[in-house]
Amino acid sequence: MVVAVLPDLAVALRSARRRALHIEMRDGYEITKEIEARLAGEPAPGPEAFAEWHDLLSPLVAAGGDLRRLRIVSEPITDYVRFEYEDTPAANLAAGEQVRWIPRDRASDLRLPGNDFWLVDGTLLFNLAGGNGDWLGIQRNDDPDVLAFCLESFEAAWSRGIDHADYRPA
Repeated sequence: MVVAVLPDLAVALRSARRRALHIEMRDGYEITKEIEARLAGEPAPGPEAFAEWHDLLSPLVAAGGDLRRLRIVSEPITDYVRFEYEDTPAANLAAGEQVRWIPRDRASDLRLPGNDFWLVDGTLLFNLAGGNGDWLGIQRNDDPDVLAFCLESFEAAWSRGIDHADYRPA
């Protein structure tokens, strides 16, 4: 599922050896048929539903890479974020990701970029979305100053994040 939607990211992740850092700052994203079904009350899938994602990350995990995802969320959380929260153990933690959550009011004084991003080794990929959450694509940025800014932003926000095991959404 994820590989087909994000081919540029898949290429970067397959070759990653040191790190893959991801920051999500939206309270909703594109609603696929799978997500629509979940929001309608279907039960969360098991880890087998995320096998493609797990396989994509396995080389980085095997290399002992730094694999972290941070979600900045408004509270009370949206239905979409609740879906993400419920899927985190099977989708992200089982793949070897560390996941933290930061309520938006704890991020007000942080310097953050205008878009979600992935920083994979030395590759910076901004995720572009429309106001309605629809996926618009990936914007690669090779400017070393922008890469440094995004890394600093991620680390500052990460230090305030709450580990998934301890986070209880409002």
